[in-house]
Amino acid sequence: MYKTQVFIYDEGDLYRTRLTHSLEVAQIARSVATALDLNEPLTEAIALAHDLGHTPFGHAGQDALNEVMREYGGFEHNLQSLRVVNILEEKYAEFPGLNLTFETHEGILKHCSLTNAKLLGELGRRFIEHRQPSLEAQITNIADEIAYNNHDVDDGLRAGLISVDELMDIELFREPYSNVKQRYPELAARRQIHETVRRMIDGLITDLIEQSRANIAAAAPAGIEDVRTLAKPLITFSSGVSSKSRALAQFLRKQLYFHPQVQRATEKATRIVRELFSVYFIGPEQLPESHAANMRPGGLDETDLERARRVADYIAGMTDRYALREYQRVTGQDIGNASYMDSA
Repeated sequence: MYKTQVFIYDEGDLYRTRLTHSLEVAQIARSVATALDLNEPLTEAIALAHDLGHTPFGHAGQDALNEVMREYGGFEHNLQSLRVVNILEEKYAEFPGLNLTFETHEGILKHCSLTNAKLLGELGRRFIEHRQPSLEAQITNIADEIAYNNHDVDDGLRAGLISVDELMDIELFREPYSNVKQRYPELAARRQIHETVRRMIDGLITDLIEQSRANIAAAAPAGIEDVRTLAKPLITFSSGVSSKSRALAQFLRKQLYFHPQVQRATEKATRIVRELFSVYFIGPEQLPESHAANMRPGGLDETDLERARRVADYIAGMTDRYALREYQRVTGQDIGNASYMDSA
């Protein structure tokens, strides 16, 4: 709930967080799975778990943690999601983790470097052999894209970092917005945006269902192995809508994610994660008892690699506000609230 999606949590109660984003992905993914008569609970499980491994402060935190972990195997939030559900969650007496199915693990692992894939056995095989994941995993992959592109439009407009005038150059926005303005000219501006974003999402989902249904009918897979061996995914937009979606993503990357005010928050987040890692790695006694080192067989101390991974687990599990408090506690410095509205 208090982990950044794009905007730092204390900028307002109405911006998306990792929690609300994951719920939106699950809603979209399950709707598509229902329409295509696929496994709805599997789709929902993948969607709800897909971002569990994300660090505080969004992608800025992830990039910073990957940088400081570079000589210890790096950090990938998808792999961290698997660590959460397989190792870090301790809910059962007889085993660590949540005892999830292979298909759920496969769907959670949206991306993976070739180096790490070689360490994952059967789970990493598709990245090495360029195989496809299940249809449910493919659905969640695109549902993620639909959710973040469209809610970032909504949040970006609310924050005043992008404008309607700028978005009028983007066909995916321009068409529904113009229709809403024409049909509801007296509607309050904020409601016009809500209606526009709703129509954008509806159009994308409808196209995704129709095109994917046609793809599945044409390929006629007899089972999961047929799906895995196909050269391309079966869950896709039509070519025209795919181009429109890419144009929106490119616009958001340039105009929102690299906006100077967002970049200021990114710089602060990077500093926080780097310094927390350094402090905990040098002085692991500063970690809470729940993250104390487990002694290796024979009473040997943990290796640097094991310590680094333990510290990364702890930092990755933090919320934004907890990371800020810990930074102030361990460094004695007040970096402020890391707000994108802060002066540099």
